[in-house]
Amino acid sequence: MKILVVGGTRYFGIPMVNTLLRNGHEITIATRGNSKPEFEGAVDYVSLDRMDSASVNEALGGRHFDLIIDKIAYSSNDVKALLENVGCDKYIQMSTCSVYPKEHAGITEDEFRPEEYELHWIDRIQNYQETKRQAERAVFEFMSPANISFVRYPVVMGENDYTGRLDFYIEHIRDQKAMNVDDFDKEMAFIYEKDAGDFIAYLADHFVPGPINGCSKEAVKISSIVEYIEKHLGKKAIMNRQGDNAPFNGLEDTRSFNTEKAEAIGYRFRELKEWLYPLIDLRIKSLEKVK
Repeated sequence: MKILVVGGTRYFGIPMVNTLLRNGHEITIATRGNSKPEFEGAVDYVSLDRMDSASVNEALGGRHFDLIIDKIAYSSNDVKALLENVGCDKYIQMSTCSVYPKEHAGITEDEFRPEEYELHWIDRIQNYQETKRQAERAVFEFMSPANISFVRYPVVMGENDYTGRLDFYIEHIRDQKAMNVDDFDKEMAFIYEKDAGDFIAYLADHFVPGPINGCSKEAVKISSIVEYIEKHLGKKAIMNRQGDNAPFNGLEDTRSFNTEKAEAIGYRFRELKEWLYPLIDLRIKSLEKVK
């Protein structure tokens, strides 16, 4: 297939593109051009500002692809700027589990139905939950529901994570710095970065319309992460309300997601124990070198 990837040159976009190349697809990558990593095969690069319709039209106007994988749709106007200028048979949007209105265990895809949501043509806003809902909703103005898929992930973690969220807990325990953790006994789902990239590539060849969740099945307590780091470092975490606010704060309930739809098309996400604790071990060793 001829596939246009919008974004995709950072983090789990790299394993995604590599898997697509290994599967024999012809890849065009549309970005601002700030980063051009080495992939496992040849790709075509197109430089554009995806938020600017004129820029998209100049770079890609009139072109048609078998599939668009849109990794950086953050508003309804983002979607409009792309799809009013570029054609495709199918469209996969990298969305988020943040679109769901309530936290609980086993959240299913139908708990947010973008086609029923009120559309507002907006630029990117600070309310991440709302701006991603609008990005999903806008696609229905341009394409048939049968040709649209929304991949919804929770927090992605892995060796190439640039957010520093996991490192926050490691460094604060290692350096005996106080941190404020307000959801110590709440459970949270994650997805491994290699799965995050690989699953989108898998979906390209096993397309299923509508939203689809992706993550490790098990949720983990924040306390379990902290306790594992404590045991590894031989130090106790210092926690109080005056400490630095922890990055995973704000959970009101268990936050996990049903992945039966992905499993039904034959995909298996790694179990949490297969990657989370080895990742913590790796990050502890890496941070020792830069201390």
